[in-house]
Amino acid sequence: MKASDYKALYGQIGELNGWDFSKVNCVTEGPDPDFYREVRKVCRKSDLLLDIGTGGGEKVLPLADDVLLLIGIDHDAGMVETANRNAAASGATNARFLKMEADRLAFPDGFFNIISCRQSEFFAGEAARVLVPSGRFLTQQVSEGDKLNIKRAFGRETGKPGTLRDRCLRELKEAGFVDIDVIEFTIIEYFQTPADLIFLLKHTPTIPDFGRKDEHFEILERFIRENTTEKGIRSNMERFILTARKG
Repeated sequence: MKASDYKALYGQIGELNGWDFSKVNCVTEGPDPDFYREVRKVCRKSDLLLDIGTGGGEKVLPLADDVLLLIGIDHDAGMVETANRNAAASGATNARFLKMEADRLAFPDGFFNIISCRQSEFFAGEAARVLVPSGRFLTQQVSEGDKLNIKRAFGRETGKPGTLRDRCLRELKEAGFVDIDVIEFTIIEYFQTPADLIFLLKHTPTIPDFGRKDEHFEILERFIRENTTEKGIRSNMERFILTARKG
């Protein structure tokens, strides 16, 4: 495919897969801790669970049976629409998905027992406000070394390793969280088609404003050519998980 073909495909992404991250086909190699399995460990049937940056909801919906009420929020209306469709298809009658910003949670103080946040921005003070005393907060975030070969191809600075982790730890402590634990991991991933990779770049901040310049598609063409293997288009996933309790 040529750069012009990738540009045309970029314009169709979203319409083709319904804005659903679960339809991105990516094979991974290496230990991949399941974030929502960690969330499930602290869930009780009487709990109210808030999922920040829920996307299409496909990752958190399996936890609906483990709690009394599941609420997911996202700032993207298209993602919220997808999440509500996924909830209806799953039959989860105790799941609700709303368009909302993470820094202005429209819930009363001490409303939730658990808050989860997977690869999305959160505000520790707001999270602490809406959690009950001893409520649990869990987040998985993207480390600086994530998608390193893609960032280098586009000339993007990666930042000092551990910067985001340390900032999150500091903010959680300042907001009154205690018993904070950290899990860090890196795995290899293979995107199965250019469309899978383009969806990721279009809907994540890996390359800010990806697709706004024609040169992006020329760089993408070269990157795919140089990084395509028999397993797919190779990159890496680098993450960290933080678990904490409201003091």
